[in-house]
Amino acid sequence: MSHIDSSQSSAGKIGESVKSASPGGCPVDHGATGLVSPTGCPVSHHAAAFDPFDGEYQVDPVEALRWSVDREPVFYSPKLGYWVVTRYEDVKAVFRDNILFSPSIALEKITPAPPEAEPILKRYGYAMDRTMVNEDEPAHMERRRLLLESFLPEAIASHEPAVRRLTREYMDRFVTKGKADLVAEMFWEIPLTVALHFLGVEKDGIEEMKQFGVAHTVNTWGRPSHDEQLKVADAVGRFWQVANRILDKMMAEPDGEGWMYFSIRQHFEHPDIVPLSYLRSMMLAILVAAHETTSKATTNAFRLLLSNRSVWVEICENPDLIANAVEECLRRAGSIIAWRRLVTKPTRIGEVEIPQGAKLLIVMTSANHDERHFENPYDLDLYRDNSVDHLSFGYGAHQCMGRNIARMETAAAMGPQPCIAIMDAVLAADITAIKKHAAAIAWANEPIGPILSNPELFAQINIQMEKLRIEAAG
Repeated sequence: MSHIDSSQSSAGKIGESVKSASPGGCPVDHGATGLVSPTGCPVSHHAAAFDPFDGEYQVDPVEALRWSVDREPVFYSPKLGYWVVTRYEDVKAVFRDNILFSPSIALEKITPAPPEAEPILKRYGYAMDRTMVNEDEPAHMERRRLLLESFLPEAIASHEPAVRRLTREYMDRFVTKGKADLVAEMFWEIPLTVALHFLGVEKDGIEEMKQFGVAHTVNTWGRPSHDEQLKVADAVGRFWQVANRILDKMMAEPDGEGWMYFSIRQHFEHPDIVPLSYLRSMMLAILVAAHETTSKATTNAFRLLLSNRSVWVEICENPDLIANAVEECLRRAGSIIAWRRLVTKPTRIGEVEIPQGAKLLIVMTSANHDERHFENPYDLDLYRDNSVDHLSFGYGAHQCMGRNIARMETAAAMGPQPCIAIMDAVLAADITAIKKHAAAIAWANEPIGPILSNPELFAQINIQMEKLRIEAAG
């Protein structure tokens, strides 16, 4: 049995893992390379070769780590300097214990910045501090409880009519125009518009924010070259200034609607729990978190559905399947591949001893394809009864606060049924292009997508749309 064990932890036994171990307490030797982990155990050939910045992992991380889920669910990566965790129960247990496994490195730059980047950031007054994503207890939960109100189900439900209306408006645009880049014109734009509305932020500077969002992601997760690092530092510094200019304007008139206005009012009432430094950092982080993750999750969902034609048709015929389709798409291709944690005390995950101070890469997308928890995990199954168990939003105290917004937006893109039928007709015009660009759509850092064009088809769709409008009016 696999387990997480620590003299200071009560995480207990979980799941299954490698059953045999070498006499020295190391897991099974899957072909030693001569390299050893920080605990002195041999590093396998697969573990030594693992590189998240190159090769198969960049195209299909699930397939790239399939060997790990099957044979070596916890391994040390010399190229990354992290311990990698891939099985469902192990990943879930790491999320569950946010004391033993601190989130403090969740937003740490995975590629250290060169010294020349510091004065660039300083020029913009960049002072990024902790946010709820990477702060420890007790500050995290105290702040989370105070700021949770806008994310409660009843509060989220109030936004649904506007999201559905916005989705229909965007569909009308490309149907009328006769062509569409779905990612750039719909799956990228709608989540950003919804995010700004939810936060209470005006739409001014929307194009600038798109560029900055990519820079912030690369700054945290990427491996840019030296020169690229300096460009990224400049973009992140400008993003910091824009975000804080928006915040200062909101603080001057704090009675507006939206989560940032709510947070500002909580700052005035509870400055010890929601300090100004937190507001400034959160303003930058939330503009990215509320947009990019949902945008890519919706894109991935459509890539999956259009690659599984019978499933797509089934949803069109039965919109009641949409809710579970959203969960199944999040399980199969969520937009967040992995998170990071810092081990605060010596422990053991599965059969592997992990030292204090170790850094973990916990790969949710691999966990979501673990056959020990999900039957036939590589199938897209609209009737799967445990799809909602996926870990794409994390688990436990740090589970994504905005998860229900993401669910609502993705569901709106799939329905209601007339919209699905029209989208099906449009995309049928060039399903080959969808398949050709599938991998790029799924994992790209910038909004790209197939251009769909068929004047005759769009003329027919315009007639359909007009009929639907007449029916709705009558």
